Order: sequence, then structure tokens, then C-alpha cells
Amino acid sequence: MSEVTVTDTPDEGAFTIDVDGTRAGLTAYRDVPGAAERIFYHTEIGDEFGGQGLASKLVKQALDESIAAGKTIVPVCPYVKKWVQKHPDYQSSTTNATPEHLALVR
Repeated sequence: MSEVTVTDTPDEGAFTIDVDGTRAGLTAYRDVPGAAERIFYHTEIGDEFGGQGLASKLVKQALDESIAAGKTIVPVCPYVKKWVQKHPDYQSSTTNATPEHLALVR
């Protein structure tokens, strides 16, 4: 069984996921200055790690840790948006992206 580790790497602005010590992917975020909001704007999993459910595991832990830290989630990344739609219990911890949010991640 592979060892899967999700780690918040604030200096990179991302949660990363490793499989047996090898970086498999990330979900990138930017915190909104002066607000308790975290914009998730990009998620990727390496091709060689596809089909293992790693993106879902990564996003779930990233959102759980962000919410636990008092952050409201702003899903801009299409994968994160879809994930939140499939998990309605997370919707109360999200807010829709505004033009101001989008300007922060361009």
C-alpha cells in the first residue's frame, strides 16, 4: 500500500500531495489580504498518478484544514468547484468568486 501525504506548503501557496515521497500534485491557493478567505485556483495531479482518487483526497484535506483555520473557501479552480458541488456539507463554508477574487489570481 502506498503512503499518501498531504501537506500545506504556505511558501508555495499550495497544498501538495506525495505518494511514497514523490510529489504527485498540488492544489494552489491564495489568501485574500485582510479577509478570512482562501481562493483555490488550480489543481493538478501528474499523469502517472491519475485514476487513483488523489485529487479528491488532496482537495478534501486542503478544504478541511483551511476551514479549520477559519477560512472561507472561494472555489475558482473547476475541479474544486465541482468537488464542493458533490459534497454539499462544504457549501456553507464557501463563497462565490467576485471580480476582486479573480483579479488576485490572474
